[in-house]
This record gives sequence, structure tokens and C-alpha cells, in this order.
Amino acid sequence: MSLPSEGSFVSGRRSVAEAIRSGRARELLVAEGARATQGMREVLTQAGEAGLEVREVPRRQLDERAKDHQGVVARVAPTRRLSERELGTWPFEPDAVVVVLDGVTDPQNLGAAARSAEAVGSAMLITRVRRAAPVTAAAVTASSGALLHLPHAHVANIPRALDRLADRGFSVVGLDDAAGSSIYDDACPSGPVAVVVGSEGEGMARLTRERCDTLVALPMHGRVTSLNASASLAAVLYAYVLPSRVRSQAGADGGRAPSA
Repeated sequence: MSLPSEGSFVSGRRSVAEAIRSGRARELLVAEGARATQGMREVLTQAGEAGLEVREVPRRQLDERAKDHQGVVARVAPTRRLSERELGTWPFEPDAVVVVLDGVTDPQNLGAAARSAEAVGSAMLITRVRRAAPVTAAAVTASSGALLHLPHAHVANIPRALDRLADRGFSVVGLDDAAGSSIYDDACPSGPVAVVVGSEGEGMARLTRERCDTLVALPMHGRVTSLNASASLAAVLYAYVLPSRVRSQAGADGGRAPSA
């Protein structure tokens, strides 16, 4: 049996499990003689509950497509790409967080960024159509399946997309090493927020930077002068964006502690 082409499958137990959870998995391919580990049993149980067909194939066929498939690959339905126009009508929540990647070209970085974005409950990921990492099997695996859950808009023009978000009431925050203030100097804006991260080498494009309402930097106290795009995004989301949401929720609850 031949395997599907690049971009139509995901590999590894965790990514396959997320593919099943997302409803995008269409078939499981399991290596002949694969060890019946707890993780594999859980994946097969999920597949059975979802009514998916499971086929055994020679391990070498999986090896040809993925280096670390852990004995399982899932065929998946293509992810629908959202358009720039849909930003104007998407049902964003009042405190929505949108992550914008301006020129991230490494699929591993794209996957890691998507994983952080989905983990904090982001409403959408926005990337460029040109000069940007495509959603490949490697990117999906690096995201641990997050790219199968997270709505993803591919746009031709990032500044124009930010204008559309601004029209919806979003504050645009750009991560810039040269910013005059760090994430600890001021609180994240309230309401919906778009967090923009540029490429590792060049950062945000000039027009993208000009569309930002606020520029913030990460304080660097060690010998290295920067983090990669996905690590920077995770730091900003957890240390800058999420705390503002927690404070806002606490205020809405009148300062009461959550019940057990």
C-alpha cells in the first residue's frame, strides 16, 4: 500500500490522537509488529470509537514518510484555509486573542507557534501566503496536532489583515526587540488582541510594524540576545496576554475565588 502525499497525513501518537479528536482523521496506518504500548492502545481505542479504519502496513513504508512516526500515521482531510475577507465576519469573542506570524518560514517554528497559540485558547492563527512556512506533515507534528484544531487564515497582505482586525476592535501588539518598553512595563490592552511576531532574522516587516498599536520587547538578562519566534510567542502569550485575561475575569467575578 502506498502512503498519502505530503500534507495529507500526520504521524506520531500524539498528533494522530489530535487528528482523531479534531474529526479530520480518515484512516489509520499502523506499522506491522508495532509495540502495543499504552499510548498506541489509546490511539487505537480512539480510532475504534470514531469508526475509523485501521490498516497494518510494513514499517518501511511509514519510515519513508516520517522519521519519528512511532508506528502510526493518520490520513487526514485537508484543513480549510480561511481568507482575509473572513476576518471581517468571523465570530470573535470579546476578549479574543489572534496570533499573527509575519514571515515565519520554518515549518517546525510554525508548528511550535501554533501549539502555543492553541494552548492559550487563541481564536485564530494568521500567516502570509508568500514567504511563509506551509502547513506540512512536519509542521502538524511539531504542533502536536494543534494545527488541526486552530482556525488558520492565509492572507496575501498582513498589514491589510491587521486593518481588518482593527476595524473589529482589536488592539495590535507587535513583538519587537527594539521596542522602548518590555512586556513588564505596561499591561496588555483589554478587549480583543492580535499578537504579531516577525521572522527570526528580520523581525516584522516595516508596514506591519507601522500597523501595531503597541510594540513590546522581551527582557533578555542572559548572554543570548534573542529567542526564536515560537519561544518568543509563548513568552508573550503567557507572561503578557494571559495575565490580563485572568485579571479581567477576576474583576468580572467581583474578585471571588472560583468554587471547588
